[in-house]
Amino acid sequence: MHDRTVQPARRVAYDVLRAVSDSDAYANLLLPALIDEAGLDAQDAGLATELTYGTLRRRGTYDAIIAAAAGRPASDIDPAVLDALRLGAHQLLATRVAGHAAVNESVNLAAAQGRGAAGFANAVLRRISRDAPEHWQQVVESSARSDDERLALRTAHPVWVIRALRRALAAEDRADELDALLEADNASPEVTLAALPGLAEPGEPRRPYAPTAFGSPGGDPRAVVLTSQGAVRVQDEGSQLVALALAAAAPVRAGERWLDLCAGPGGKTALLAAEALRHGARLEANEVVPARAGLVRQALRPLPVDVPVHEEDGRMLAARHPGAFDRILVDAPCTGLGALRRRPEARWRKTPADVPELVALQTGLLDAALDALAPGGIVAYATCSPHLAETTGVVADVLRGRTDVTELDARAVVAGLARSPIDLASDGTGRVQLWPHRHGTDAMFLALLRRDGRPRDGAGRD
Repeated sequence: MHDRTVQPARRVAYDVLRAVSDSDAYANLLLPALIDEAGLDAQDAGLATELTYGTLRRRGTYDAIIAAAAGRPASDIDPAVLDALRLGAHQLLATRVAGHAAVNESVNLAAAQGRGAAGFANAVLRRISRDAPEHWQQVVESSARSDDERLALRTAHPVWVIRALRRALAAEDRADELDALLEADNASPEVTLAALPGLAEPGEPRRPYAPTAFGSPGGDPRAVVLTSQGAVRVQDEGSQLVALALAAAAPVRAGERWLDLCAGPGGKTALLAAEALRHGARLEANEVVPARAGLVRQALRPLPVDVPVHEEDGRMLAARHPGAFDRILVDAPCTGLGALRRRPEARWRKTPADVPELVALQTGLLDAALDALAPGGIVAYATCSPHLAETTGVVADVLRGRTDVTELDARAVVAGLARSPIDLASDGTGRVQLWPHRHGTDAMFLALLRRDGRPRDGAGRD
């Protein structure tokens, strides 16, 4: 039963933390629903958001501090109590919340696990509250066994993620930007909106690159989104550029057949559908997870066009339609290391062991998509991750096994779309890697691949 002495914003934040810990929930999807359910006003909604994301973002560092204060590893603490301690630690170390309120309400949250849990939480949080954040940072950093471990504790990124990001920047000869990237990952991103082409005009302030992208005046986008009846939606500018690049990669001929192979949750699908509508093309979508396929249908509902949404393994769908499509977006499942600003828990959820399995899936999806292209057709391969194994590694591996594919200059396509000059580092391939610290976008990767042969006339065949 919920304790009445817990303020509603803290209760919402705690419930999200529990769902993330217990059932791998996505905070960015669950939090708005719980805020609505609790009827929080704008001020409390802002507090719940800051507490949720702040705690998730620095979870690894808070766990080290909690372990030092408790004299036992965080993994030995009951998960429900640990989430209450994390929430308390965040308020004590990184917010202006009064110390007594942070301690008391976190203790009340832990108390649901029993009187012993409340006493333990009280002792740990009072111990943390006695010293300044700088002291605790020093304590945990002094236990680090390497420079990377120290950086991990300072910036709240797992060591393996830091190393993957450093390698990706080094591939562009920009390794000196690592600190700026880690800092950007820990900043709250500004809300960016997408105006669907032909259905809405972008408002002010415009974003620098995607012609569809603009900011949310006043920060809360809900009013703008609701009054637009679906013609405007929240979407990262990098995601918008990726979808628009597929449409802009070559002139569109009427009757083209397009496919979004890994469509959930449907943001890029909606943008592609609007582009297809403008150019007289036909779009289909596919999403293997039924709940996410439902989100795709929801995203497409406001558009005045029928987009079939299939629900199957993208590799199987592509294999059943050889040579059928003129453009395919493969926005492949990935580690999500490019969206840590918006999905801060992703850094703690994945491990290096997840990467080989994802790479095998990504390679299979891209290979199958190329087989499903008509001659002259184009695949946009995108990930929301800059991890080299998932980006250039997958593309290079697929290209090595084929003689019927030409890589296009995605950098030129994106630069042509951008409303102002865009700093795209070159690795000599024409692939695009966007970055939060450099572009203010998620770290989206994009490669454009064309199936060799002469483009056919008219619509695709089955």
